[in-house]
Amino acid sequence: MTSLSSLSVADRYRSAADAFARRVAGTTDWDAPTPVAQWRARDVVGHLTTWLPALLASGCEVRLSPVPSADVDPVGAWAGLDAQLRSLLDDPATEQVVFEHEHIGRMQLPQMLDQFFTRDVVFHTWDLARATGQDDRLDQDYLAEALAGMQAQAEMIRASGQFGEQQTEPEDASVQERFFAFIGRDPRWSPPTG
Repeated sequence: MTSLSSLSVADRYRSAADAFARRVAGTTDWDAPTPVAQWRARDVVGHLTTWLPALLASGCEVRLSPVPSADVDPVGAWAGLDAQLRSLLDDPATEQVVFEHEHIGRMQLPQMLDQFFTRDVVFHTWDLARATGQDDRLDQDYLAEALAGMQAQAEMIRASGQFGEQQTEPEDASVQERFFAFIGRDPRWSPPTG
């Protein structure tokens, strides 16, 4: 299997989005609890489909069309956003779009999408998979690179409020478990029973 890290920006997004879409298609209970406190399965989709359009609007001229609310139609919400991002990344003109934001800095739009959104899709694939009893295995090389990069910026990451406190790592923790413990998840979380 080819690592996400070795793919182009557009192919990395497509691969991550395909993996997330498989978990969306496999979800039968959209009210299932997730590893993120207070989130249901539909909230994972809602998070991904709401924060990016707002961020884009704050840093460049690109505007995404509205998608259905994940509260009502999580499958349609994801499909609508995903289709727009694929078109955006497939358009050569996107390479010329500069994204500029006070907290992120200035970069080409494809790099911003890769660094912030594709990563978020990968990370939240685990949340949806764990919540719904699906395959939660992610690209270990990609996670190892992400973990190393985030550990190097741990103070800033914690201050952002976007991640929880470091959780205890099991002694025999895998790269994936160490990554999720770092971003504040219980790496061996499973849905409550009964």
